Amino acid sequence: MLAVTVGLAVAVGLAVVGIQHSNSFDLSSSKVEAMTSAAASVPATAGGTPASAVGPAGAAGRWQPAVGMSWQWQLTGTLDLTVEADVFDLDAFTTTAEDVALLHGRGRHAICYVNVGAAEDFRPDHGRFPDRLLGKPLDGWPGERWLDIRAWEELRPIFAARFTMCRDKGFDAVEPDNVDGYANDSGFPLTGSDQLAFNRRVAELAHEHGLAAGLKNDVEQAADLVAAMDFAVNEECARYRECDQLRVFVQAGKPVFHVEYDLPVTAFCPVTRPLRFASLHKHLDLDAWRQTCP
Repeated sequence: MLAVTVGLAVAVGLAVVGIQHSNSFDLSSSKVEAMTSAAASVPATAGGTPASAVGPAGAAGRWQPAVGMSWQWQLTGTLDLTVEADVFDLDAFTTTAEDVALLHGRGRHAICYVNVGAAEDFRPDHGRFPDRLLGKPLDGWPGERWLDIRAWEELRPIFAARFTMCRDKGFDAVEPDNVDGYANDSGFPLTGSDQLAFNRRVAELAHEHGLAAGLKNDVEQAADLVAAMDFAVNEECARYRECDQLRVFVQAGKPVFHVEYDLPVTAFCPVTRPLRFASLHKHLDLDAWRQTCP
C-alpha cells in the first residue's frame, strides 16, 4: 500500500514516498496520536458521535473503538487538533502527553503509531536492535530495514518500552506498522505462520499495557487475526480491491479505519460505505488535510 514517510527533520528533512506500509514521520513538527476514552458525561464529539457511543471498554478495561467512529490520520505537518473526528492516529515519538490530554478533554481518542516490523535509523532507540535482526532495506523507505520477527524474545523488550511510552502519554491504542514482512523481500525466510504468531504477540503485548491494538494492512490474514485485534487500519483497499477481506472486522463489531490516496471519494465511498468503514481521502504525506465521504 502507498504512504509517505517524512524522515528525521533534524538529520535530513527529506520526505520520501514508499510502498507497502505507512510510516509517516516529521520529527521537526509536533505530532499527536490521541485516541482517548471519553466519559459518558462528555458531550457529543465534533465528529458527531455521542460520547455514549464511542465504544465499550474492552477486556481488562481497555478502550474498544466502535464501528461508526470517524477518524483523522496525521503524521506530518503542523498538528491540527481541531479536526472534526472521534479518533486521532498520530506518531508515538513526537506526540506529547499534553497533546493527548487536550484530545481527551474534547472527548477524542488517540492511537499511537509505532513501527514494529522494521527498524528506523532515525528513532532514538534504534541502537537497541541487534544487527543480526536487521534485514533488507524497505523499498522506497531510506533508513528502514526489515526485522527478523521470529526473534520475539529479543524484540519484545524494545516494543514493550515503546508501548509503555504510548501508555504513559495517555494513548488508548497502538497502530503497529509493517506487520506483513512475510509478504515482502525481508531478507529472512519468514512464513505466514511466523507473521501470525508475531502479530498476535504484538496485540497481546499492547493489551498487557492496557492499549487496544489494530491490524495494519495484512488483509490476507485478516480473518485469522480479527479475534486478536481490536480494529483495523488500512491503506488503499479499494484501489487494490481488497476491502471485502476486512469485512470480518465490522462483522465482529470492530471498526476499519481506511484511507485512499489516488482514488477520489466518488470512486471509493460507494465501495466502503456499505461495508461501514471509516473512510478518508488523504494526501500521501498524511498531513492534516482530509476529505470524508459525502
